Amino acid sequence: MTDDPLRIAMVAPPFYEIPPPAYGGIEAVVAQLVDGLVDRGHDVTLLAAAGSRTKGTLVPTFDEPQGERLGRPEPELLHGARVAEHLARLRPDIVHDHSAVGPAFARDRSVPTVITSHGPATGPWGEYLAAAGESMHLVAISHAQVQLSPHLPWRAVVHNSLDTTNIPFRAEKDDYLIWLGRMSPDKGAHLAIDIARKVGRRIVLIGKCSEPDEQAYFDAEVKPRLGSDVECRGEIGLDEKYDFLSRAAAFVFPLQWEEPFGMVLLEAMACGTPVLTLARGAIPEVVVDGVTGFVRDKPEEIIDAFDDLASIDARACRSHVEAQFSPEQMVTGYEQVYRDCLSRSATHLGDRQAPAELGSSVPPPFAGPGSLS
Repeated sequence: MTDDPLRIAMVAPPFYEIPPPAYGGIEAVVAQLVDGLVDRGHDVTLLAAAGSRTKGTLVPTFDEPQGERLGRPEPELLHGARVAEHLARLRPDIVHDHSAVGPAFARDRSVPTVITSHGPATGPWGEYLAAAGESMHLVAISHAQVQLSPHLPWRAVVHNSLDTTNIPFRAEKDDYLIWLGRMSPDKGAHLAIDIARKVGRRIVLIGKCSEPDEQAYFDAEVKPRLGSDVECRGEIGLDEKYDFLSRAAAFVFPLQWEEPFGMVLLEAMACGTPVLTLARGAIPEVVVDGVTGFVRDKPEEIIDAFDDLASIDARACRSHVEAQFSPEQMVTGYEQVYRDCLSRSATHLGDRQAPAELGSSVPPPFAGPGSLS
């Protein structure tokens, strides 16, 4: 396969504009990827909601982002149908689909489809990916994601990235702690409050709470814990978010699930803010224990880590993100994915090896994008 420029159709979810003004980890990744590919000479068409800003060619599937209908199937299905119509006209070399319906549509497309699994590839979502099978070129965002679902037809691992250009760095910190994420028991906001009280610190919560299950969790576990030492901000804009992150003494993230990646970890470290978290999922691939924060096995062990918080260098946190999770590295990883996908499609190389034979074990920290084949 040559290194000629490719015609790439990039399919984003329809719920937030590209790049997102606030919440939207997938959308932030898509924005960096499209712009980076265009900078390298590729012809990229972004299929997303109107209002998106991109160096590629925007083809809108909705007149406005569908965030208010997040969680409902209708926007996803209509988005997928409109994407199919546009692809028939665009005739790209390859499709890179980040939407939930992408795997279902891949089998009937006339060109190869790369699918990035941005969420956990277990449970019902894992069954869905397994059903799509070899019709797609499946990419994981962490080696931990592969380990948890080794039966899926993974083709490569490409870590997410973060452009630090406009993210403020601050070495001098205030005394408060911060938690940021979606209001869900998986993300552990209630435990973050408990930890902050144990160490005698106030904490700021910045969380998305717009869906019924998020509100139910907030009402049951977070609201009863609120007090004068807890500031709950809800969703806020990027500038305000980064201001809070950069001034915080530490980002406390006692998650309760196997995190597929954790973009917020990159954001905190880029601000020079150490991360106090648990060794779940991809966390050990993202946070360097003792260098950019502390990774522990139990929430109560995070409390003990506060004694060593002063040993974490804010500049080391920032440098880690810049060195290991740059947009350039992610773009290079996906360029290789596209070439591999097109090569397999053109030559019909036969059955792939089982994931266990492809080195699906988690590599040491600092491992960058890599192919599984």
